[in-house]
Amino acid sequence: MSWQGKVLRVNLTAGTCKGEDINMDWALSFLGQRGLATKYMMAESDPAADPLSPANNLIFATGPLTGTPASTGGRYSVITKSPLGNQIACSNSGGHFGAELKNAGWDMVIFEGRSEKPVYLFIDDDEAQLLDASEIWGKSVWETEPAIKTIHQDPQIKIASIGVAGEKMVRFACVVNDLDRAAGRSGVGAVMGSKQLKAIAVRGNKGIGVKDMTAFLAAAAVSNKRIADDDEAKGLTEDGTMAMMNITNSYGSLPTRNNRELQFDGIDTVNLQAMKSLRKSDGKANLKTNKACFACTIGCGRVAQMDPDHFSLSQRKNFPTVSGGLEYESGYSLGPMVGVNDIEAATYANYVCNEQGMDPISFGATLSAAMELFETGAITQKETGGVNLKFGSADALVKMVELTGRAEGFGEELGMGSTRLCNKYGHPEFAMAVKGQEIPGYDGRAMQGMGLAYATSNRGACHLRASTYGDDFEHIRPEGKARVVVDTQNDTGTTDSAGICQFPGYSMEEISALLSAACEGDWSVENLGVVGERIWNLEKQFNLAAGLTMADDTLPERMLKEPAPSGAAKGKVCELDKMLPEYYELRGWNKKGEPTKETLTRLSLD
Repeated sequence: MSWQGKVLRVNLTAGTCKGEDINMDWALSFLGQRGLATKYMMAESDPAADPLSPANNLIFATGPLTGTPASTGGRYSVITKSPLGNQIACSNSGGHFGAELKNAGWDMVIFEGRSEKPVYLFIDDDEAQLLDASEIWGKSVWETEPAIKTIHQDPQIKIASIGVAGEKMVRFACVVNDLDRAAGRSGVGAVMGSKQLKAIAVRGNKGIGVKDMTAFLAAAAVSNKRIADDDEAKGLTEDGTMAMMNITNSYGSLPTRNNRELQFDGIDTVNLQAMKSLRKSDGKANLKTNKACFACTIGCGRVAQMDPDHFSLSQRKNFPTVSGGLEYESGYSLGPMVGVNDIEAATYANYVCNEQGMDPISFGATLSAAMELFETGAITQKETGGVNLKFGSADALVKMVELTGRAEGFGEELGMGSTRLCNKYGHPEFAMAVKGQEIPGYDGRAMQGMGLAYATSNRGACHLRASTYGDDFEHIRPEGKARVVVDTQNDTGTTDSAGICQFPGYSMEEISALLSAACEGDWSVENLGVVGERIWNLEKQFNLAAGLTMADDTLPERMLKEPAPSGAAKGKVCELDKMLPEYYELRGWNKKGEPTKETLTRLSLD
């Protein structure tokens, strides 16, 4: 079967690494990765614990399809309690690390406690040991990966690590693997830093089996053929996700200048066409090529090549000009959200986010909140260290991403995230965040379903916990959105837990066929729906135990009270008050947003 059946338990306080059998009863109920790790979190980690304390566990988890030939079967997740809003955190990443961990024979790694000194975990199949990380503590991700490969004299080792941002516990620090793939959201890198855990390095040679290889390859061939013929998948291969920039801008749902505007007047300087346009300086384009993660048949990843003469590179000798390029979410947050119309500056900021391990969505949205604080006089150059923090300043973007990545100067304050920053300076309404997590690149006034999805997302504002795009671009009205959000939230729970990516647009029938051939258990379409719903409700239980309430299922005041200034939703606000009660009812929750006893019993969660 495609589970390896093993969990590696690492007690950082005691310095021990012990293998144990996976709880198969839980695996059959929660599938893997996001769902299974959340079950372990709920059972073993106190939801009320301080996220940055030793009591908060940190779990790296794969799914049953991770490491298999299923298209995009290379995903892994990092699950913990978020330091942004005290909610459950599950951050998903691609690249090659997840498949390597699975090939080493481990479904999950659970970190407990806190090390007295910096360490990294080295896994070589069955052997696991904690090693001294003193020599690499203080180094960036881009320095850490090659250093560990040199130490072990093995260029094929796969590494997930934190940069200085994680070490300094920047609250939106992420975990980076393969240099530019990341478990990017919810501050999982800060939790890793709080444990003085610098990296996990893995070498796996065991291989992965499935229950029925003939049936599995047949199911994979069917889904691969459908993906190969899919126009959206072809578009992702050719253009990545940046093609979305023109769509949201023309529709009027592109968060701009801290969501005060929803269309960007400098769009032609930061969109896909700007990435592809040849520069006058060197005759090259910002976009160099595309790349793919493990087992991916799409290849949506971008590789950028910066203008070597751009001002951002003037102080960085030997800084690489070719690396992971902008995607829609980083492009929105480092461009329109901060009002910057310089794609090279946005690319540089994205590089630094990868280099030091920071979520570019949260960084850009937090910087935009700081810019609004600055323009309204709530902070001045005294607080910013002399930087003119006005919207549209590429210079400010470049300086602040450097400072935040090192948690220095005003960058240390930006590292608190927008909610804490805006609360400190007396303007909580400037924080474009839900449950402490900054919003992605869609405004909830024009995209009402996405607004509801943000408000109800268990990990805070997220564009990957529900898929409302088609319905939102067709209808602005709030009616019917709750049904779309509930159904697609359940589907994403199943997809994430299986160990595959959401971009191929897998149907539940396709996932059912793959899982049924890969591993034991009931993976019928009907049961997968129950599994997805069970995972969502378990996450909700964690949040309730952590102290979150109905009051946290809300949106930034701007989306609820300030009408959209332009675009398709001009004059409208997000009608969350109409959608949320229906959502709770469809979920089988009471009016306070709590799962009823009947719902918990039906889902075997009582």
